[in-house]
Amino acid sequence: MQYVSTRGTAPVLDFEGVTLAGLASDGGLYLPQEWPRFSESEIAAMAGLPYAELAARIMTPFVAGSLSPDELQDLCDRAYGRFSHDAVTPLVQLDQQHWLLELFHGPTLAFKDVALQLLGRLFETFLKRSDDHLTIVGATSGDTGSAAIDAVAGRERIDIFMLHPKGRVSDVQRRQMTTMRAPNVHNIAVEDASFDDAQAMVKRMFRDPAMNTRFHIGAVNSINWARLMAQVVYYFAAAMQLGAPQRKVAFSVPTGNFGDVFAGYVAAKMGLPVERLIVATNVNDILHRALANGDYSAGDVTPTASPSMDIQVSSNFERLLFDCGGRDGTALARQMDGFELERAMRLTDAQRTGASGLLTSARADADAMSGAMRWAHDRAGQVIDPHTAIGLHAARAAEGIAPDIPVVTLATAHPAKFRDAVERALGTRPSLPARMGDLFGREEFCTDLPGEYDAVAAFVADRATAASPAT
Repeated sequence: MQYVSTRGTAPVLDFEGVTLAGLASDGGLYLPQEWPRFSESEIAAMAGLPYAELAARIMTPFVAGSLSPDELQDLCDRAYGRFSHDAVTPLVQLDQQHWLLELFHGPTLAFKDVALQLLGRLFETFLKRSDDHLTIVGATSGDTGSAAIDAVAGRERIDIFMLHPKGRVSDVQRRQMTTMRAPNVHNIAVEDASFDDAQAMVKRMFRDPAMNTRFHIGAVNSINWARLMAQVVYYFAAAMQLGAPQRKVAFSVPTGNFGDVFAGYVAAKMGLPVERLIVATNVNDILHRALANGDYSAGDVTPTASPSMDIQVSSNFERLLFDCGGRDGTALARQMDGFELERAMRLTDAQRTGASGLLTSARADADAMSGAMRWAHDRAGQVIDPHTAIGLHAARAAEGIAPDIPVVTLATAHPAKFRDAVERALGTRPSLPARMGDLFGREEFCTDLPGEYDAVAAFVADRATAASPAT
C-alpha cells in the first residue's frame, strides 16, 4: 500500500514511512493512493470475530508491504489486551433506535486509546528495524495527551513532548498526563493559548529545518494516518453487531479535529453500509458551518464544558476536502495556503457535493448538551460525558433517517473525566473506575511555557535525542 499527501508534492511513502513521518513534508496529510474495499460476503464473514482479530482483518490492506498478517495480529492482540471490557468497544442500547458505542474502556478512559495503544507498538516495531529514535511532538485538547503518553511511556527510542492549553482541560485529563512519571515523557502547559495555538506550534515544528534536520519528529495526533486507520475498525465492529452488511447503520460523532468521523468515512469507502455520518459540534462550530453552507472560517475558540471539541481549525478536514474534491493536491495546497493566511475559505462545489452524500452536521449549545445528558440518564439509565451528549443530541435531532436504521452515538470518554459538567447536569458526581487508582494523590510533573513557538522549540531541543545520522 502506497500513500500520497493531500498537497501533492511530498514523497509517496509506504505504511511504515507514513507512520513514522506523521505530517507530510509539504504540510499535507497522508492518505492511501486508493481505498481498499470489502465485498458484502467478505464483511459478513467477519461477523462475530474477537475485536483484535477483526482489527487485523480490517487493517491488513493498509499495512501491506510493511507488516505481515501475523505481525499485525500480534500487535493487535497486545494492544487490545489492555482494555477492561472483553468486547473492547461494546454497544449499549438506549431505546428502539439509538445506541451508544462505548469507546472508553482503555487505560485512559477515552476513545483515543483504541488507536494509540496500537500506534505505540507500531512505533516501537518500526524504530527497532531502523535503529532510529523518534521525537513525538503533539498537541492535545485533553484526551490525546494522556492516551499517547500511556502508549509510549518508558518505551525505548521514543521521547514524547505533549502540549496542552493551560487551564483548558479537565482536572482528570490533566492529571492523567502530568502524573505519568517516565524519563521519556515531557508535559508542557502552554500559557494563554488554545488547542489551535498549540496545534499550530506542532505543525510549525514539523516544517522547521532547525528541528526536523536534527530530530526525527513524529506525530500521535490524528494527523498520523496509522491512528485513523485503527479507528476505522470500531465502525465495522458496531455495524456488524447491528446487522451489517445486510442492514445500514448511521453514526453520530462528537467532532473536534475531524479524525474520528473521517475514520467512519473511510469505513464507508471500504464497503461498510453507512447510512449517514452526523458531525456533532459544540458552539465552536466551524465544521457545522462548512458542511451546512460551505463556510470554513475560523473564529475565536470559546471554552466550553466539552474541551476536546473546543477547536476552530480541524486538521483532518483537509483529508475529506482532498478526497471529495477530486484528489487534486495542487489545487488543495492553494486552497489551504489561502486558509492559513486568511483563516477563511469557501468549499468548492465538488467538495460540498462529495461530502453531502454521506455527511450531515448539527450544533449543540450548553443547554442542548445538558438536556441530552439528562435524557440519557432519566430514560435509559446511562451517565454520559459532555462530548457524548453533544453526539447524542445530534443523533436524536437528525431528520430523514428511517426508524428501522440504528443510530449509533460514539461515546468518546468516560463521564468521570468530566465530573464537574456531569454534576451540574445531573446532580450526581461520577466516580473514577477503580483501575485509575489514586490519580488525585499522585505528584504532577509539568512545565509551564509561554505561548511562543521559540520557547517551546527550545524546550524540545534541549531534551530530545537526535535522530540517527542515516535518517
